[in-house]
Amino acid sequence: MSDIYNINKDKLKFATNKDISHDKRLDTKPVGYFEDAFRRFKKNKGSIVAAWIVILLVVYAIVGTWFIPKNYTKAYVKDTELQRYQYLTPKVKFLDGTGVWDGTMIKEITEVQYAQYVAREFETGLNPIQKIVEEYEVKDSLGTKKMLKVKFDTYNAIDCFEKQLSLTEYQAIQQWQEEKGIRVIMPYVNANTSAPTTGSPATVRIVDSNIWYNSDRKGKPIDLNGKPISNLEDYIPAYVTYKTATIKDDKYTVTRLAGDPGIEDPTSPNRWIYAKVTGTTLGNYNVRVNAHNYFIYKYGFEPSFLFGTDVQGYDIFSRLASGARFSLLFAVAISAINLIIGAIYGAIEGYYGGATDLIMERISDILSAIPSMVVTVLFNLHLSGTVGPVISLLFSFILTGWIGMASRVRMQFYRFKNQEYVLAARTLGARDRRIMFKHIFPNSLGTIITGSVLVIPGVIFSETSLTYLGIINLDSPTRASVGAMLNSGKLIMTKFPHVILFPALFIALLMVSFNLFGNGLRDAFNPSLRGAED
Repeated sequence: MSDIYNINKDKLKFATNKDISHDKRLDTKPVGYFEDAFRRFKKNKGSIVAAWIVILLVVYAIVGTWFIPKNYTKAYVKDTELQRYQYLTPKVKFLDGTGVWDGTMIKEITEVQYAQYVAREFETGLNPIQKIVEEYEVKDSLGTKKMLKVKFDTYNAIDCFEKQLSLTEYQAIQQWQEEKGIRVIMPYVNANTSAPTTGSPATVRIVDSNIWYNSDRKGKPIDLNGKPISNLEDYIPAYVTYKTATIKDDKYTVTRLAGDPGIEDPTSPNRWIYAKVTGTTLGNYNVRVNAHNYFIYKYGFEPSFLFGTDVQGYDIFSRLASGARFSLLFAVAISAINLIIGAIYGAIEGYYGGATDLIMERISDILSAIPSMVVTVLFNLHLSGTVGPVISLLFSFILTGWIGMASRVRMQFYRFKNQEYVLAARTLGARDRRIMFKHIFPNSLGTIITGSVLVIPGVIFSETSLTYLGIINLDSPTRASVGAMLNSGKLIMTKFPHVILFPALFIALLMVSFNLFGNGLRDAFNPSLRGAED
């Protein structure tokens, strides 16, 4: 056993500094709370996709109104004629003729309506009927009638209408029409150019600015004896002429419509009148305008709307962006206010506990027991007339909206207030306010941030539901909301589904994305997962 400890001294040597092992310096950098949360958030692919969708929706809400000329968006406020451009279907110019997103729709029309649209193309050059898809007959109590299913261009089918102009406006349109080569002013028609008054009531001409030919009261083309006409070339123009006009000078000085007798003979009594002069001073001119071309004259661009137009003639793309911006700002404001109130209230409850917590919780219980629908209706009835519907709705959301946030914060304070680091801070003399908002509150950020983010889609969905049901009205020429757009489209959703489709798609994407995004934030800010690896 003694040989074990017998060491040959020749094998021993003195150690140098190079042989002494030292602790190595740490090369890694400390990871902060938010940096670590962001790293964990990036690992959640679903939340990343949802975050990008939310960002795109927010960007759309901010810049969506920039793509429509200002003179068109300003028309929302004062232009009642905008309603004439309602229900235009989505259109992108480079897709013309494809049948997809080209401003067309499949529509069922009668044989008489088909004759009217063909006649409209003959007069204006704009073809509403792209092609006939199907022809069939239907029977009803009045007999059998022919129906056609056609591919219908909603932009070419915009009705002509009458408009009263001053002499200056009238001359300005004529000048623009001559410069651009685009006809705006059409020959004037009215009920004075009707079928023979001796005929039966069925032969009395229909009063319609789009029926430029002699017709019965249904719009069916007839000759002067009241007999139906089938050939377009035989249609009898029903324009007012100098022979029949009360006031002879219509102040029309530019190119006349093809077929006008005044082209060959400027003095012909059969030449067509282009304006009906009214007023004692002869200062007002009633004109019949081509609505499609008048739009180009007034707003500076050819009607073509990416999402189509709604019941009021507003462009859905820019209107939805405006409504989304309002809804998002409104929801963020409510979320921020409820966060501040709820955080302070819940922190006091959870930190002090005891009688303070008991009293404050009973106050919260009383307020939360009030139905939110009742609160909203009462505020809308008694406050909206004074401060407006937006402020009254804001108050109704705030009255009880902070309670959920207060409950979350209270629970977190109960969870952390007896932790060792809090007891150490209290032992070192830290005041209650410092302990609450310096030591406990930061550890509750995960739940608080997640709750605040999820309040935003909740508020938007509540506002949308209330306006959709008609309980509140946030729609006006200068302001829109997603719910108001859904409400305006619900009655015509079967005929014009695009009016309600895009607002519904926006709210669906927003709700799903915000919830996925909020779940990702919850996991990322959870302190118990800090430093955890997959």
